[in-house]
Amino acid sequence: MIDHNDRGHDRKAWGVVALVAVFCTALSFSAPAAYAQDAKAESQRYFSIFQSAFNFILENYVDNVDPKVLYEGAMQGMFESLGDPYSVFLTDAMMNDLNDTTTGRFGGIGLYISKPLPDPKLPERRLYVEIVSPIEDTPGWRAGIMPGDQITHIDGETTEPLSMDEVLKRLRGEPGSTVTITILRGAGLVFDEKVTRAMIEVPTVKRAMLPGGVGYLRIIEFTPQTISRVREAIDWFAAQRYKSLVVDLRNNPGGLLQSVIQVADLFLKEGVIVSTKSRNRYENAVYQAKPDLLVPAGMHVVVMINRGSASASEILAGALKDQKRAYLVGENSYGKGSVQQVLPLGDTGFKLTMSRYYTPSDANIDKVGIAPDLAVKEPELTPEEEASLSSLIQRNVFGAFATANPNASPQQIDQYVQGLRSAGSPVSERVLKKMLRNQLERTSIGPIFDLDFDLQLNAALKAIADDKFMSLISEALSVKDLQMAHAETAAADKTATAASGK
Repeated sequence: MIDHNDRGHDRKAWGVVALVAVFCTALSFSAPAAYAQDAKAESQRYFSIFQSAFNFILENYVDNVDPKVLYEGAMQGMFESLGDPYSVFLTDAMMNDLNDTTTGRFGGIGLYISKPLPDPKLPERRLYVEIVSPIEDTPGWRAGIMPGDQITHIDGETTEPLSMDEVLKRLRGEPGSTVTITILRGAGLVFDEKVTRAMIEVPTVKRAMLPGGVGYLRIIEFTPQTISRVREAIDWFAAQRYKSLVVDLRNNPGGLLQSVIQVADLFLKEGVIVSTKSRNRYENAVYQAKPDLLVPAGMHVVVMINRGSASASEILAGALKDQKRAYLVGENSYGKGSVQQVLPLGDTGFKLTMSRYYTPSDANIDKVGIAPDLAVKEPELTPEEEASLSSLIQRNVFGAFATANPNASPQQIDQYVQGLRSAGSPVSERVLKKMLRNQLERTSIGPIFDLDFDLQLNAALKAIADDKFMSLISEALSVKDLQMAHAETAAADKTATAASGK
């Protein structure tokens, strides 16, 4: 604690608070005059009350109080009151972490995570850390951690009461140090993973050629470097004389709005890419494609999405779908349809949702996501399969095999899997083989694509080779039409349920 008579800290804290007040006051002038005057008076009244409470606590609390502690507590409470998980106050540590992420280098395990807020309507919901997606070729990715997994404990400490800042502090650290995380997968699959931290360098693009002259473009995240990397990849495909293209956006958590607009522009020669809408006019914008087409018009394009595809990746998928430029394969996307801006306040700052984005068909996908044209889901485990797989993981069956057979042949893997099945495991051969392969590849760079176990990629290749591919695209519903169709189906089901209950 510092002495409350240290006015230097007091002036610094109040300088920042005053800046927020000026900022809020400036925003109010966009409203009609009468409403603006009322809103301004109400804001000033609450600000005056807050200022009085702040000063009273500093001068009268039983112990000396650090004004920075009061400031950060008030800011956190203010943003939490919005009920928006994407609008948050950023402490100086969080700002440093954000800067590390922006530069693409930090010590950690390589996971994009989110933390749900308490919901009075869902009191039974456990507030664990949710995995949005792992970063490829990082310790978390090599450990087999998947989108939708939940981290229940970090080094034995439950994550439920921890803030996002506290979670990041525990997951990040010096490269070479270890952290043990407890994973909850599905309803009952629980296991520990001891992960060694590394210097995380966030990649943006990977490329490869698939059989049949199909280019494979995996966009991992949208950063300032993504557009140049995508251009390089497409030029490389052209040199390989590619005939069609698969764009893999699975587990892509998003990134910069301008970056995804630039990438979409390579596929479209005209039309809307995305629009943003807000209550403030200066946030409203419509982004149009320019005629600098790089991917040839008429080329077959499949875009792959899953529940780890969020934000900017959904913008690209929505734009290419609505403009009849690509066919979507995979699973329903994550559903993040809002745009945030990061604003610094001294050493701290905040991230605030300033607008929502809309696909070319004028659909907002927030909390809904985008449905694929061709749904291909990974088979879900039964409770019996979950229990068996959990037991195999806890007994380190897969790890022991990989340690004893680091260069295992397909025949050795087949024989081992058959042994597990003969011993009574109900888990499918495909899942068991995939678990073994994941263990064998934990100490090596993973393959760019996987035709052995990737059901969605195989479905994409089958679709792209279809003679009626262009008809599939032209007949596919827009994002908006799909939302309306789903709403009509839900309403009909509700009516039928109500009728059957009479």
